[in-house]
Amino acid sequence: MILFDELNLNKPLLNALADLDFYTPTPIQEKAFPIIMSGSDMVGIAQTGTGKTFAYLLPILKQLGFSDSKHPRVLIIVPTRELVLQVTEEIEKLTKYMNLRFAGVYGGTNINTQKQLVYNGLDILVGTPGRLIDLTLSGTLRLKSIQKLVIDEVDEMLNQGFRKPLTHFFENLPEKRQNLMFSATLTEDVEELIQTTFHLPKKVEIAPHGTPLEQIIQQAYDIPNFYSKANLLTHLLKTDLAMEKTLVFVGSRKLADRLFEQIKSEFPESIGVLHSNKSQNFRFNSLRKFDQGEYRILIATDLAARGLDITEVSHVINFDMPTISGDYIHRIGRTGRAEKAGMAISFINEVEKEYQNEVEVMMNKSISMLEVPESVEISTIFTDEERPTKMLKNHLKLPKLTGQGAFHEKSEKNSKENSGSPSKKRKKHKKPIKRSAKRPN
Repeated sequence: MILFDELNLNKPLLNALADLDFYTPTPIQEKAFPIIMSGSDMVGIAQTGTGKTFAYLLPILKQLGFSDSKHPRVLIIVPTRELVLQVTEEIEKLTKYMNLRFAGVYGGTNINTQKQLVYNGLDILVGTPGRLIDLTLSGTLRLKSIQKLVIDEVDEMLNQGFRKPLTHFFENLPEKRQNLMFSATLTEDVEELIQTTFHLPKKVEIAPHGTPLEQIIQQAYDIPNFYSKANLLTHLLKTDLAMEKTLVFVGSRKLADRLFEQIKSEFPESIGVLHSNKSQNFRFNSLRKFDQGEYRILIATDLAARGLDITEVSHVINFDMPTISGDYIHRIGRTGRAEKAGMAISFINEVEKEYQNEVEVMMNKSISMLEVPESVEISTIFTDEERPTKMLKNHLKLPKLTGQGAFHEKSEKNSKENSGSPSKKRKKHKKPIKRSAKRPN
């Protein structure tokens, strides 16, 4: 084990680390430092909570001297506005005894204010891809002085549909630059981006791809639908006092709001919700209350799985399984951090068993299955999104089905609009107009 002062850091950085009571680098920080200092391109693969942000900030800040240039020399791209704030906060901590200019930019706020920040002159710019592209197209952000490009959680950006904009964005960067990428997982799309953007990158892998932290206990329940899952979640939260800080992951913004409305009366004043359709202030406030312990429960989309610094999460609940197996690792990585034990519990229905199998193959490890407590009511009612045509065959045979009645028929109006089977009546209705997807950042 080495200390930070053995990494040839300068006095201002060592003083800032001492103020934070940080004296020993994590494995990713130790291994990344000499590679980044050498000027080579690098891909760092490490799980959430291993110190990836400091792993690239420390060598970058060590090399970044004073400059009066107005154009940024370091560009850090992250997928969410929450991560922008987190990275800029880390920069502020480390540059306490340095004279460097930095700022964060993201969507959902006044672009003119951010244009002025960039125009005034910066050394380091942190931003989400959408807002960085907007600032570049407006002519405010000039990329000609970029020396180091950092891409954090790039797989999430590609999932958000930023592949083509990012590719075009990279083409406008100086050819002579250092490229750094840090992530917990590598997908095929990410590998392809590395091949087209990076020059002979060196790979630093701290944990094998798909391997969760050993101190996380993984369990799961076979549970058929939304209402049954909500009943089980309520039961666990009421009966297990160890669930003192519980992060509940769901697959969509609509589902997050629905679950919040379903169970909020059971946990007044101690539950929040977080997703990209909420306002900036609402999101920051929900995250702050959960992090500080005012909220015992936070319902969130995968927005909260990506690198956010949420401390001491006791339990992660996968209310539904992620469709991408790598996202499972991101989610459960929110607990079991800083060498503390953690618990990850997944609610798995018939359709989601396929996703469970993919996760188990990736991890080379089985998830322990538990019996649903007898006191938990199993509902026969399925929501529209649960596609009952795929699920009823298996789940309606469960012996535990209780008193909510058989699967109900929809009203005549809903049957006309939402029926999954073709009919003459359906032909009378025009196809719904699809709204274009909004940028989440």
